[in-house]
Order: sequence, then structure tokens, then C-alpha cells
Amino acid sequence: MDPQRWRLDGQLALVTGGSAGIGRAIARELLGLGADVVIVARDGDALELARDELLEECPDGEVRGLIADVADEEQRREILDWLEDQGRGLNILVNNAGGNLSRGTTEYSEDEWREIFEVNLFSAFELSRYAFPLLTAHPGSCIVNVGSVSGLTHVRTGAPYGMSKAALHQMTRNLAAEWAEDGVRVNAVAPWYIRTRRTSGALSDPDYLDEVLLRTPMGRIGEPEEVAAAVAFLCLPAAAYITGECIAVDGGFLRYGF
Repeated sequence: MDPQRWRLDGQLALVTGGSAGIGRAIARELLGLGADVVIVARDGDALELARDELLEECPDGEVRGLIADVADEEQRREILDWLEDQGRGLNILVNNAGGNLSRGTTEYSEDEWREIFEVNLFSAFELSRYAFPLLTAHPGSCIVNVGSVSGLTHVRTGAPYGMSKAALHQMTRNLAAEWAEDGVRVNAVAPWYIRTRRTSGALSDPDYLDEVLLRTPMGRIGEPEEVAAAVAFLCLPAAAYITGECIAVDGGFLRYGF
């Protein structure tokens, strides 16, 4: 067995929303597999803290932090301009940045629901398009989109969030088919409730938590590292014949629904 099938040595990965939660766990997983990682986030202080912690955990790794809001078109272009200036191309793009405002459909302002789409969908679409020339500079490059079970079934998160994630899953399938001949694989993961700062509010309600656990066959909340492991697998050379897939990281939730 070739051990390099399970390594990412020398590869360059860009992870959006990389300063906390799932994004930070993904960056750590990729670092541990030998990749050099660029993490992107809006909060410069959180970004620097995450970078320091990642380097402490992986002292032999290379981590760069870029302060940028992926919902902003100009800043998206600046991210890719910076990468292009490095002259290394790009091996891995992880579109992880996302956001939500959970409320009834008639209660959203137009600006609110459009912002959800801008962060969750349009940023991933535009970054993927801009990154395409850099990805094709390497054989076996890939994109992994962090979707959600909300894009596959109703989970009370608000219609715009579910719609944006469903579109992200479809984008994954379309780009996978279109870019296969160019050597770019495109896959997605679809997490259920994962223990992060963003989910802590909802899960602090014991009645709601009981409902969630009752609909989750494994009977527990997922951890960011479990999503990161699925993302990392999809980036490995060992996954070279997998494209257009969406892997649920949900403790069996989708077998039940909510």
C-alpha cells in the first residue's frame, strides 16, 4: 500500500470560515495530514488566535491567515489574487464559511435572506470559479463544500438557510460533472447538529436537545472533528475516484428526519 494515498504532504489548502468551529477543525485535520493551510475569517483577532493554536498543535505545519469577508465580492477577489501571487496554485478549496438567521419565512427582510444566500452559496460559487485556474495547475485537486442536512430535509432552521444549502449541494453535483475532465473533484459534506459556538444557543434548551437526540439514532451531538475527518478523506488521494458526492455527517439523522 502506498502511504501517500493517505497524506497531503506539500499540498496547499484554503479553508474559509477557518477561525473557529468546523472550519478550525478542518484546518487542523488537513495540517495533520501534511498540507499547508490558509485560513480565512472576518475577525482578525480570532484568526490570529486560531493560527497560533494550530501552529502549537502542529508545530511543523505552515498556516497563514487572511482577514476577509467572503460575502464581499471585492474581498473574494483579493483572496484569490493573494493566492495567485504565491505562485503555488491551489490543491484544496474548502468552502466552509456560512451563516444563518433562523426565523419564520414572512419575518425576514429582503436584506436578511439575501445575506444568507451571499454567505452560504454565492461566496462558494464565486470562490470556486475564481480558484478554478489555480486548481487545474495540479493533478488531483479538489473542492469540498460544507453543506447541511438542512439542504436535504426540513430541520426548523429557516427556509433561506435550507434553500441555500440545497443549492450548494446541487452546485457540487454540477461542478463535479463539468470539471471532472479538468482533474478537479468536487464533493460536499452535510452535517447535522455539531457542537460549536453557533449551535450552543439552541442546544442549551433541554427540551429541544431531547428532541434532537431522539431523532438522532446515535443519540448524541456531533463534534467538529468528525466533520473535519469526512472533509479530509474527500481531499485525500485515496478518494481520487469520488466526485459529486454529499456525505452526511449526522449520526444517522437523515434516516429519521425531524
